Amino acid sequence: MATESTLPQPTPSSLPSILTTLLSNARPEDAISYITVSDPVIHADGMNKYTSYRVDCRPPPFDPTPSTTSNNDSTIMPDLFLQNNQGQYSSVLRRYSDFLWLYERLHKERAGSIVPPLPEKQAVSRFSPEFVEERRVALERFLRRVILHPELMDCDALGIFLRGDDVTFQHAKNVSKSVDKRSSASGEGSGGGDMMNSSTHLSGAGAFNLTPQKTAGIKKWFSEAKTTLSNDLVSSPDDDLFDEIERYIESLSIQMKRVSNQASGLVRKSKEIANGLFEFGLAFHQLGQSEGEVLGKKLQLVGSTADTLSVLSAQHADAEWKKLEEPFKDYLKMIHAVKLALGRRHDKRVSYTALLHEIQTREVNLHRLRMSPGREGQAYSTEMSIQRYQAAAEVAREDYAECSQRVLREVDRFKREKAEEMKMVVLEFIMLEIELNRSMEKIWGELVPKLEEGSVATDGSGSVEASSSMAASSSAQQATMVNLPPMPASQPTYSNIPAASDPMMESSIQYRDNNIVGMGL
Repeated sequence: MATESTLPQPTPSSLPSILTTLLSNARPEDAISYITVSDPVIHADGMNKYTSYRVDCRPPPFDPTPSTTSNNDSTIMPDLFLQNNQGQYSSVLRRYSDFLWLYERLHKERAGSIVPPLPEKQAVSRFSPEFVEERRVALERFLRRVILHPELMDCDALGIFLRGDDVTFQHAKNVSKSVDKRSSASGEGSGGGDMMNSSTHLSGAGAFNLTPQKTAGIKKWFSEAKTTLSNDLVSSPDDDLFDEIERYIESLSIQMKRVSNQASGLVRKSKEIANGLFEFGLAFHQLGQSEGEVLGKKLQLVGSTADTLSVLSAQHADAEWKKLEEPFKDYLKMIHAVKLALGRRHDKRVSYTALLHEIQTREVNLHRLRMSPGREGQAYSTEMSIQRYQAAAEVAREDYAECSQRVLREVDRFKREKAEEMKMVVLEFIMLEIELNRSMEKIWGELVPKLEEGSVATDGSGSVEASSSMAASSSAQQATMVNLPPMPASQPTYSNIPAASDPMMESSIQYRDNNIVGMGL
């Protein structure tokens, strides 16, 4: 006899072990248990109200033995942060604005990196216990992802955030703010520390070094905006590759939005099913109270089963939200982080191109000044400014090339890691559905024999065996029928029925004679 399918089918006994294996495959950030965000405390300082969190960093002693096994038979990436920070314990208090500062500094220090997303801001109910706990979990996940990030784990801002005391940390924030203002005023883009330092030396005449500083920022913005609108950006051999990456990310974003919306709708439907089963069970409970003893108890038993299924469906909806809807939303945030990394590269490209255009403009101006007698001083000043801009352009070129290579590495890592995570999300969802269907089938299956046999369990210490009482009643009826005399073979006659010869019993209906001429059909 041919089988319907040659694919291996999971047996009921193997499904729980498969589910346990899948759920035990924790995500990478779950393994960084030595980084914790805990003890949220709400502070009210006049009109300023905020929530502080305790950030602990307690790395355990490092094991030099390399780990080469995992649940997926793949090599586990070494924890570089743990190797470089053995025994460096720290405990600090940080608020959400401090996490936001770290997020922005990571973008500046490692332009082109896919920085993990932060939890979004919320204007209302941001001090409710539910929201505070939800934000605490999200901040802890953000920090652990940064620790595992190969491009971000050694940033200076991360070390100050984890170990700096209040005075040191506030000083670092003030310095970074002043440097950013100087960088914006002097005309440099949002680069790292080297770029910002080189930008401070662009003194002398020039569009990028006017006073006051606001004028320099406006001039720099106008120059870069003109460069962007003219679409005359500097080209590189990887431009076609980056165009392909941008198209891929944009298409992926559109498709993932659809999947995320459908996942949200599925969770919403599961909650509606749970509510529907609750209403169904309540209706059967009320119906059972209005019926007789045996039937009423059976109807109430159906209602109790529906209540059990309602609780099971509600738990399943919560599991779907955690294992399906929430990962898809997080995936969308990571896609947005990829777009931000690509945007950082574009900013570097625009800044570098704007410097090149400025050098070309100054060279033309220098040539005109040299041809004009009596303007040697202006020509010398312009020549010096061209040398400074050439140095800045060289730094901008290196920064642009470094950012481009970093984006390529990050996109490649994003594809590998997210493909594995997506597979785990789908498998966990499949196993959740299998477990739900098996549990519901078991609960309904246990109800059927109780309804057929009439066994109704009561809420007291004993049980009512309706089947035994029904069997006893059936036996008594059979015994009574045995003692009755046999029925006569002929049909009985009744004296109160008139005989058929009575003229009143004869039918008075006159039927048509079919032999009448002209009446045939």
